[in-house]
Amino acid sequence: MDMEEKPKYGEPKKFDPDFKGPIQNRGCTDIVCCIFFIVAIVGYVAVGILAWTHGDPRKVIYPTDSMGQYCGQGTLEKKPLLFYFNMMKCASPMVLLEFQCPTPQVCVEKCPNRTMTLVTAIGDKQDWEYYRSFCREDPGVKKSVPQILQEKLCPAYLISSKPFLQRCFPSLGKKGEVITVGDQETFNDGEKIRDAKDLVAGMKNATVVMEGRQVAMKIFEDYTKSWYWILICLLIAVVLSLIFIVLLRYLAGIMVWVMIVMVIAVVAYGIVHCSVKYVSLKDTPGANITLQQLGFQPDFSVYLHIRQTWLAFIIILAILEFIIIILLIFLRNRIRIAVELMKEASRAVGYVMSSLFYPIFTFFLLTIVIAYWGVTAVFLSTSSEPVYKVFNETVCPHARETCIPENFTLSKMKTDCPQSECLFAFYGGETPYHKYLIFLQFYNVFLFFWCANFVTALGQMTLAGAFASYYWAPNKTKDMPAFPLCASLGRSLRYHTGSLAFGSLILAIVQIIRVLLEYIDHKLKGAQNKFAKFLLCCMKCCFWCLEKFIKFLNRNAYIMVAIYGKNFCRSACDAFFLLMRNVIRVVVLDKVTDFILFLGKLLIVGLVGIFAFFFFSGHTDAFKGTAPSLHYYWVPILTVLVGSYFIAHGFFSVYAMCVDTLFLCFLEDLERNDGSPERPYLMSEKLLNVLKKKNQAN
Repeated sequence: MDMEEKPKYGEPKKFDPDFKGPIQNRGCTDIVCCIFFIVAIVGYVAVGILAWTHGDPRKVIYPTDSMGQYCGQGTLEKKPLLFYFNMMKCASPMVLLEFQCPTPQVCVEKCPNRTMTLVTAIGDKQDWEYYRSFCREDPGVKKSVPQILQEKLCPAYLISSKPFLQRCFPSLGKKGEVITVGDQETFNDGEKIRDAKDLVAGMKNATVVMEGRQVAMKIFEDYTKSWYWILICLLIAVVLSLIFIVLLRYLAGIMVWVMIVMVIAVVAYGIVHCSVKYVSLKDTPGANITLQQLGFQPDFSVYLHIRQTWLAFIIILAILEFIIIILLIFLRNRIRIAVELMKEASRAVGYVMSSLFYPIFTFFLLTIVIAYWGVTAVFLSTSSEPVYKVFNETVCPHARETCIPENFTLSKMKTDCPQSECLFAFYGGETPYHKYLIFLQFYNVFLFFWCANFVTALGQMTLAGAFASYYWAPNKTKDMPAFPLCASLGRSLRYHTGSLAFGSLILAIVQIIRVLLEYIDHKLKGAQNKFAKFLLCCMKCCFWCLEKFIKFLNRNAYIMVAIYGKNFCRSACDAFFLLMRNVIRVVVLDKVTDFILFLGKLLIVGLVGIFAFFFFSGHTDAFKGTAPSLHYYWVPILTVLVGSYFIAHGFFSVYAMCVDTLFLCFLEDLERNDGSPERPYLMSEKLLNVLKKKNQAN
């Protein structure tokens, strides 16, 4: 029932004699935002089509030669590797991967496995036949070596190389402390004999990269041998998560009170330990001076030899212990309510078991959103045209200017700089489409945040609707819908798509602002303006807090929308004031639930991780004949640990949503009903007993 009068802050709702839980006759909410969201999605699809029409992922996947042709594609299908004429022109491998080196590049079938010079190769028919495969074009037999080098038709030398990322890198190695290339300490570059270490500037860390590739291959091989056992370990994590949620129904109270006793005991031990230290320093010379007399000392261990330091610790811990005990005395009943709500949540999950597997559906939808964003981003970033620049080894007035390779030989640039070349530089463009490409990328990122938040919100509202139907059902077995989760999903999409879009839009705007602030911070890293850095840091902190607050508000707003079917703003307002009227209960329940679920995650990950360690490491004789032989046994162990955490987090996120939903329903129940025959409480008998309330008989 939609209440016309909203209570003021701090006042309970007025009783409504017609209220009987979630309303059934719903209407569509936030229709304008729903239409806006649909239009944005249509625009997102249009951006994707536009990107897929103009983009070409081959620009990212395949290397490009000096003429802008893709190695391994089209006419160069049999030449998948990129070869650099002069590796020493490249400052580092990162330059090779991101920009063009100022040296000709050609696509080749294989990397050179021999080291030779053009001068020595051209005099031997067999060597020349091999050498010509690394030339830009066949120089023929009439051209001399100086002509070939001047026109840059062939490299001055070849160095034994190995392919990496579809590019040919010199095979650097070591003999003791001396760097070698092709097992030789020197090489001939066509002009003089050079040390192999001269290649390091263009091939920094190449050997480390190659070793990394070998490690990656071994890790992949370990996965092929152990994937079956990894799945079994993850299945164990699923079973343990289910068992933990079931046990919470019976052990939640014990776990909470044991945790409280342990906290009190730890603080008490700290007081005793500090007291012992304080007494033991009584007769120690110099221990009785005051902290004021000692002053500031950069070595903080000095303070541990002063009695006054331990006295301060005793006072602080004693005050902390006193506060904890006082809070327990006054909050004991609220802690009992929190424990009982957690038990009730376990019972609710038992009635809606399908809810435990709903995160799989959410994960599937998020995967689609992430994949669409990623593919669109790649196509947008590769929808540029090849740009050619003038490269010259000597001083040239036209260096780095844009050029056209088809008529470059007849251009004024070539005349002014005879030794210059028009080489492919990067991808760009001057058309209106290319000018506004940055805005399309921004739209892609913004819609990614909006859609991802929408999927998460849909999951929260669906679960909230299912668990709310459990709470408000007078008879759980008869009044519960046959398929509460499917019914709740249908209601959310049919009536409340606009509310979901509204809440996720607000969150997406805050997130995109945070991304822009991070981008600005990255650009200002080298700046010396301290005030600008301080201001930016404050803004980042404020928007981080704002994002956390909006997530909290949205989560509770979706619960209220699922229960009553009101619009987003009204639901957010109702949820906020309802929680503020019960702020102490909110804090107690939130912290108790968080701690219990943290213990659960720690327990599940720890148990599965210990089992995986003993199984894959072979340290136990029981598994020696069963466990696969691996290069690195930590690979499956880390995979199991990470996978177990995400599995436990997925199950417990459902449980946490259940607790939050039942908590809001519980607060609404208290404010709307009074236990009379006309307005009976709908909470469980155990919750009524904790609150010392009861329903009056007819």
